[in-house]
Amino acid sequence: MIFKGKRILLGVSGGIACYKAVELARRLVTSGAQVKVVMTRGAQEFVTPLTFAAVTGQTVGTSLFGQGIHPLEHIWLGQQVDALILAPATANLIGKVAAGIGDDLLTTILLAATRPVLLCPAMNCEMYANPVVQENLTRLEQRGMTVLRPAAGPLACGAVGYGRLPEVEDILAVASRLVSPQDLAGRRILVTAGPTHEDLDPVRFLTNRSSGKMGYAVARAAWRRGAEVTLVSGPTALPAPYGVEVVRVRSALEMREALQGHFPTADALIMAAAVSDYRPESPAPKKVKRRTPSQELRLVQNPDIIQELAAHRTRQVLIGFAAETGDLLAEARRKLEAKNLDLIVANEVNRPDSGFAVDTNEVTLIPRGGEPVALPLLSKDEVAQRLLDWLAEYWSGAREESRG
Repeated sequence: MIFKGKRILLGVSGGIACYKAVELARRLVTSGAQVKVVMTRGAQEFVTPLTFAAVTGQTVGTSLFGQGIHPLEHIWLGQQVDALILAPATANLIGKVAAGIGDDLLTTILLAATRPVLLCPAMNCEMYANPVVQENLTRLEQRGMTVLRPAAGPLACGAVGYGRLPEVEDILAVASRLVSPQDLAGRRILVTAGPTHEDLDPVRFLTNRSSGKMGYAVARAAWRRGAEVTLVSGPTALPAPYGVEVVRVRSALEMREALQGHFPTADALIMAAAVSDYRPESPAPKKVKRRTPSQELRLVQNPDIIQELAAHRTRQVLIGFAAETGDLLAEARRKLEAKNLDLIVANEVNRPDSGFAVDTNEVTLIPRGGEPVALPLLSKDEVAQRLLDWLAEYWSGAREESRG
């Protein structure tokens, strides 16, 4: 769970998008966070504090004063959490925070807050476009707050334009970066994912069972940890990870071309894609008709992309994957040496709970010159984190060696 053990303060101000904040609170809780909600008086006109209390299991802050309220709550609430999320943030709240006004519990908390703040504006499109609102948002960004700009679309007032609260998935993605270690900041990481499609004719193609879930998990996790990430993806049904540059390709040759263009500026390549080893020698220009009892198909070998890139690398760290159905460690070690990799991730793919098209993986990390590390069955998000832990430690060790 991304937010496991993290403490989040969710500030809710008075706009129709308050109902989406309930879902945001629920998602944070199910992702492992402890969520404290603080509501303005206006927010309580749209959603009751009881709703948020039921979702989070915690009392909701609504006032600076009153029975049972600690006199220093407005000070420590913004200092004893991992991050603060303001969603929705109305023009009124944005203006108060920019001007340093603290006239209720939420704005006073923000004046004393010392933790990262994610601000998610939501309002009428003309209100959002108002120069004063834009100046206030720019001012808050300059002060170190993270502003997730609103989405465009139909608004509750009937207008169409920018002003919709960002999607909950996007809010969670940006918030996850705020609470994650930024140990990959300044690094450029190139990731591949998914299968490739090798055309037989304009209708049919050869492919494999890869869903792209492992590579997408690596790309998301690397971005959360501060890296600049480019994801070269074969055909998948997965949404693009927030903050990640996605380059979509179909065939092995298209993937090769895309990687050749991005590899020189990368610090690491993580080759999670299941690239087809073979392609039809001569794809038919028209759909092949069923006219004979059998068809003979001649295949030619695709290039070994990561082996080619390894021959031209300068500083890049190369990480490959070995998806096998037998002799897992022996075959993975062979590929590690033959392809001149720094690390290979070995996983057996003929199990129902590990490998292709599932959300879990049981893998072994095999570093060059080191001992294999067998991981238990984990979610692919957790496998991605362990893989990036190794990469961060590798770079840290390289820096230590250079100092020595």
